[in-house]
Amino acid sequence: MKIKAQVSMVMNLDKCIGCHTCSITCKNVWTNRQGAEYMYFNNVETKPGTGYPRTWEDQEKWKGGWELDGGELKLRTGSKLSRILKLFYHPEQPELDDYYEPWTYDYETLITSPRRKHQPVARPRSLITQRRMEIKWGPNWDDDLAGGDSARADVNLKNLGHEIALEFSDIFMKYLPRNCNHCLNPACVAACPSGAIYKREEDGVVLVSQDICRGWRHCIPSCPYKKVFYNWKTNKAEKCTFCYPRLENGLPSVCTDTCVGRIRYMGILLYDMEAVLDAAKTSDPKMIYLHMLDVIKDPNDPAVIEEARKSGISEAVLDAAKISPVYQIIRGWRLALPLHPEFRTLPMVWYIPPLSPIAKNFEDKVYLPNSEAMRIPVAYLAELFTAGNTQIIMQVLQRLLDMRTVMRRKEVGESAPQGLEFDTYEYEKMYKLLGIAKYSERIKLPAGLQGKTHEQLRELQGSTGYVCPGGYC
Repeated sequence: MKIKAQVSMVMNLDKCIGCHTCSITCKNVWTNRQGAEYMYFNNVETKPGTGYPRTWEDQEKWKGGWELDGGELKLRTGSKLSRILKLFYHPEQPELDDYYEPWTYDYETLITSPRRKHQPVARPRSLITQRRMEIKWGPNWDDDLAGGDSARADVNLKNLGHEIALEFSDIFMKYLPRNCNHCLNPACVAACPSGAIYKREEDGVVLVSQDICRGWRHCIPSCPYKKVFYNWKTNKAEKCTFCYPRLENGLPSVCTDTCVGRIRYMGILLYDMEAVLDAAKTSDPKMIYLHMLDVIKDPNDPAVIEEARKSGISEAVLDAAKISPVYQIIRGWRLALPLHPEFRTLPMVWYIPPLSPIAKNFEDKVYLPNSEAMRIPVAYLAELFTAGNTQIIMQVLQRLLDMRTVMRRKEVGESAPQGLEFDTYEYEKMYKLLGIAKYSERIKLPAGLQGKTHEQLRELQGSTGYVCPGGYC
C-alpha cells in the first residue's frame, strides 16, 4: 500500500441552476488572452445535449481514454508507434468548429455610423480571423433545449438501446458542470510525447509545463473529456489547473468559490497508488466505480495514516483528509459517482445525481416517489455515471429519497420509516451537508504555504496593508 493525497471535488447536481457563474469567473481568471478565446476550462452543459466540444462523449469518433487489450490497458489513440506516425497529422483531433469560433461585434459601427434612416447593426466578427462571420454554434448553444435536435443527438441516448420519448410532457433536462477531472490514471499524461503533462506529487493536480510543451497535441484527443486545449497563439497545450496557486494558499478553486448554487465541495482524498492500475483494468466497466471506492482509503485508519506519513504526506494534509466532506459524500454515504468511469481514467471530480421531478404518469399517485418514477430515466443517468449500471444509480437515488423522507417526517412530527440504510442521525447530517452547509463546511483544504487556513485568509481580505489616518476607522 502506497498512500497518496488527491485534491478532489464533488458537485451536487440537484443544486446546479445553470447560471454559468463558474464558467465566467474561470474564464476571466485563466483564459482572458489571445489564443485562448475559445477555451472554457469550466463549462456547464445541458443534458441531454451534444456538449462542448460537440459529441465529446463519442469515443468511437474521438478515441479518448483507455481500453483493455488482452487484459492490459492501452490508449484508444493507438500504440506508441502509431502515435508517432500521427505526430504531424492526427485524424481524431477536434477542430475549432467542434468547440466554436469565438466572436465579437463591430461595436465601432454603432459609434461611427453616419446619420441614416435605419438603426446601425453591430455584426459579428471572428476573434481569430478578424473577418465577418455568421454565428452557427457556441459553447452553450443547446442551453435549456432538452427537446431540440441537439438533445436527440446526445450520445448517451443512442447508447440506451431503446427510444426515450421527448414529447413535451416527458422532456427531462439537467445541468452538467465540467472541468478537468485530474484523474488518477490520466490518458493525457500517458499520451504526451514530450512529457509536458504531469501529475503533481503533493496534491494530484494534473498540469502542463509550458516550458516543455511542444504543441504536438496528442493530449487533446487522448483526453476522453476533451478538457485539454490548444493555444494557437503560443503553440502550447492548456487545461484546468484546479487553481493550484489558490490551493497552495489554502483557498479553493475559483469555480468553487463563486458557485451561486453552492453545489461544489472540495477536500482531500487519500488513495492507494498501487491499487490504481488494477481498478483501471477492471474487466467489467459497470464495476469500475466499485473498484474506485476500494482505491480510496479511510483517512482515520491508523494503518493508512502510518503509510501516508511514510510517503511524506504532511500532518496538515492528513488533518484535512480526516474532516474531508468529499470523502464523506463519496465513500461514507456513497452518494457521488464519477463521470463516465468506462473511460478508465479514474476521474477525481464526482457528481451527486439529480432527483428530478416526478414523471407525469406518477404525479397523481405519489408525493415522494421511488427512483423509477423520476422524470430523468435511471438508464440515462447510468450511462453518464456508472457505465450503464442502473442498480448503483437506483441505490444512490434511493439514499437521497430516504433523506428527504426522513427530513419531511421530522418536520411534520411523524416517526421515521422502517428499513432505512442509515440511522436518522446520519440522514440529518446528510441533509445539513448537502442542503444547508456553509462555505467552511463544504470546503476543507489544508493550510496554505503561509500556514493559514482559507478561513483565516478570508478574514484578512480587505484589511491587510491598510491603516486609517489617525486610527479612527
